[in-house]
This record gives sequence, structure tokens and C-alpha cells, in this order.
Amino acid sequence: MQNNAPSSGTPKTKPSVMGIARQPILDAKRAIYGYELFDRSLNGQSYSAASDAALLFNLLSNADSEVLRGSNMIFINCTHETLAGGHLELIEPERVVLEVPPLPLDKSTPEDIETYFQTLIKVHQRGFKLAFDQQVLSPDYASWLALASFVKLDMSKLAGDSFASAVQHAHRVTPAQLVAEKVETVAQYEMAAKLGCPLFQGYWFAKPTLIHGQAIRPSQAAIIQLINLVRKQASTADIEEVFKRDPTLSYNLLRFINSAGFGLSCEITSFRHAVMLLGLKKLFRWAALLMTTSQLTGSSPAVGHAAIVRGRLMELLAAELLPQEECDNAFVVGIFSLLDTMVGLPMAQVIDTISLPQSVTEALLHGTGLLAPFLKLTLACEQVDDAVFAETAEALQLTDHQVNWAHLQALAWAETIFKSK
Repeated sequence: MQNNAPSSGTPKTKPSVMGIARQPILDAKRAIYGYELFDRSLNGQSYSAASDAALLFNLLSNADSEVLRGSNMIFINCTHETLAGGHLELIEPERVVLEVPPLPLDKSTPEDIETYFQTLIKVHQRGFKLAFDQQVLSPDYASWLALASFVKLDMSKLAGDSFASAVQHAHRVTPAQLVAEKVETVAQYEMAAKLGCPLFQGYWFAKPTLIHGQAIRPSQAAIIQLINLVRKQASTADIEEVFKRDPTLSYNLLRFINSAGFGLSCEITSFRHAVMLLGLKKLFRWAALLMTTSQLTGSSPAVGHAAIVRGRLMELLAAELLPQEECDNAFVVGIFSLLDTMVGLPMAQVIDTISLPQSVTEALLHGTGLLAPFLKLTLACEQVDDAVFAETAEALQLTDHQVNWAHLQALAWAETIFKSK
């Protein structure tokens, strides 16, 4: 692991920048149900679902076991050629959903559909769940529909009445769970939910809904006050006073310090003792994490989850190139990058209330400074923005292995955080 800033010179070996993008799938409570993972070919190469699936299966089989051991489902696109190959032997099927495309028009005869159906049966018998798009609702694909655990309805192709008709028809012909995908607005989400779709895919939940005249509530204010005191290296007595005035904050601190993961031999009941044991650096990181995982303004639980992934991913990417202090700051940038959504205030107004390092403020408010490229790459990992991903990863001289490993570890870490809440 290097501990110096990225050099400005030309790298000896041009890094590969094929990486993973993810898109969340949410349940009716707007909590993370699973992720669709996209593996993409960049730098002008043509997209190949088969090669992407092969690489992704390999990544998943070698990733930290927490990625596959948690509660979130993992949706993976794959071709019919991949289904018939040996890649599926690499991974356990329990939490993996295979998204299977319809056949090309020149191969969609009844005989072809039946031939591929036999392959689907074998995959289904192995324990994999199968997902199909809305074409599986046509009579031609009735045999495939019988194997479906999920049917995905594209809101960009099925607008208004067409979407409603597709949902109603799906309810009549299959018990499979319906996923409304490409949900871009709250109105689309509300319409799909009203029609009875239990799952939703898209980034509408992470878009800020700014509330005119909104103020930071007491519990939020206490966390912000704590962050400010820690940043100013205030006395233990001053920090202790914040905990004494806020029961929720003090409860969370004592629960954290006495958790099994902290490994203490005796229970800590004193705020002063807890603050001294943690130290200012760990207390700052804990407060930033608490700000994110607290339910603020009734925002989607998925927002906090996404912020946790961003923070950990930025920290891991920065660890490849920057000193430890800036890695800590990278974590805070990722964690706070969705504060405007969570608090319901413009980012500048939120940041104005918190004392933060300059590199953090520059990245969050202006997209500039040392940490801005790491935030840019982290956002590209969420979105299918191949050009930005390729440009930023290459500028940072990060390889596909480094980014993909960090991304999968961040997803696993976020899941352990939310399990412990």
C-alpha cells in the first residue's frame, strides 16, 4: 500500500479500467433489497454480456465472503451462452439472481424457446433465482415465466397506462415478484407502489428534496455540535456535556463502546471514560457515521446505506494513494455526500454548520481538491457512466482489480454496519 499522493508522471503500464457499477433495488419501505451489478467494457470496446458475466462471477467467487453471506440479493445479467457454460459452478446460488434476456428475434421460434428452456430448468434446479423482463409475459414465453422469481418492468418503455396494464397482467399470470425499474422520480415510485409493485430500481431516492424553511432538528444539531467540538479539539469535559444533554446520542455512544466488536473486558458506563477510550479521531469518525445512519427527515433508509458504501469505498481507494489522514477525510466526504438528501437542505447550508477539513469541504461543495477525483470515481461506480469511470480511474492510476475489490468490500462493510444497528 502506498502512502504518497498520486504522481503526475505517465504510468509505465496503462491501467485497465473495466469496473463494476451497481444500482440498488429497494423494497416497499425504501430499504435496500439487493443490488444489480453491472460489469462493463470500456475504452471503446463493445459490450459483451458473456464476458462481463464471466468476469463478474469470478470476482464474486473471490470476493470477501460477506458479500454473499449477507441479506441483500445480488442481480447479475447473463447471456444464454453463459448459462450453458461453467461459470455458474464458481458461486453459491442462494443470494444470486440471474437476469436472463429474451431471445433475439431471429432465434425466438417455439423450438428455440423450448431449447433454451431446458438450460433454464437446469440453472433453476441448481438453486439460482431467475429474473426476466416484460417480454416474458407474452404467451410465447409461458414456459419461462413458470421459472421466474422476478419480472422486471421498465418504466422508461412502459409509461402510464401501459405500465399499469403490464402490472395488472403480471399479477394475473405469475406469482413472481415485480420490479419496477428505471424509476427516476418520486411520482413514478408512488404510481408503481400503488399498483402493487413490491420492488423498485433506480436512483430517485437519492435525489435531494429540498424543504423550504427546514431547520436542523435537535438530534441532528447535537451530532453536528459534537463533530464541531471534536474538530476543534475541545476538552473532554465540553464533549461530555453534549452527551449529557442528548439521551439518544449518549445511548448510541455507550452501545457502541460496549459492543462485542470493541472487545473491552468490562462495561463502560461513563461518558468521559468512553470519550477518552475512543480518542478524538475515532470519535469524529463515529459521529460522522451516526449522522448518516440516523433517520433524518424521513428519508429513505437506502440513502444512509448508499452513503456508507460511498464512505468506505472512498476510504479504500484513497488508501492506495494517500496518507492515512486523508483516507479518513475521504471516508467523511463519501459519508457526507448525501447529507443534502438526508437533511433536506442545500449542501452549502448543511456544510456551513459543520467544521470540516478543507479537503472535505472542497470536494463536497466545489468538486475540487485532492479528494474530488475519488468522489468522482465513487459516483461513477454507482452509475453506468463508462467515460467518467475510465477517465477518472486512469487519472488516479487505479487498476480494475483495485477498484473492483474496494467496491465489493465497501458493499460488504455497509451490510455489516446496518446489521448491527
